[in-house]
Amino acid sequence: MKAVYSIASLFAIVLLPSHSVASVYKCTDSQGKTAYQSSPCAEENNALKIDIKTGQSIDLAVKIKQHQQELELKKQQELAQQQDLIKEIKRKKDSSAQSAINQQLIKNNPVQFTAFAIPPYHHDKLPPLVKAFEARLPEIEKFRRLAAQKALATGECNRVESDQLSVQSKADKLVFSVDCSSAKNFQFNETELLK
Repeated sequence: MKAVYSIASLFAIVLLPSHSVASVYKCTDSQGKTAYQSSPCAEENNALKIDIKTGQSIDLAVKIKQHQQELELKKQQELAQQQDLIKEIKRKKDSSAQSAINQQLIKNNPVQFTAFAIPPYHHDKLPPLVKAFEARLPEIEKFRRLAAQKALATGECNRVESDQLSVQSKADKLVFSVDCSSAKNFQFNETELLK
């Protein structure tokens, strides 16, 4: 009798004018009873939405799960963007701090360094070579200082004229070029500078 009632309900809904009802909901409760209605089911986990015009049905539980997955993916993407932004801010702060140490070194040692021996690399105006290694900018600034000090320690460099990232640099091994007033040029890689 209940099955007849459910089928009769479905036919009644199907026979309604199409402009008044575009979809039918097949609702199954926790006891397994099925009913057809024109309004959404109370428990969407056990609901099918049937389009009267096309005859296609959509499992609302699957649709809800897809929506939740999309929201989770969006949340993960936003979290990744926030983490990238935090890393970017930290990188800029760290490279600015290293650059400030370099400028203080030059200021304190005008005999050993020209005023522009280690010009700071500005985040928004990086030379193309430095831009390629932008993620390592704090290290680059630190290594430039170490390269200048190492050149001076050789005794063959009286004054540092220029200290730049070298075109010989690779992702896993940065190289620095130091030009001295004695016309001597030194090339140091990061491994040598860490010794």
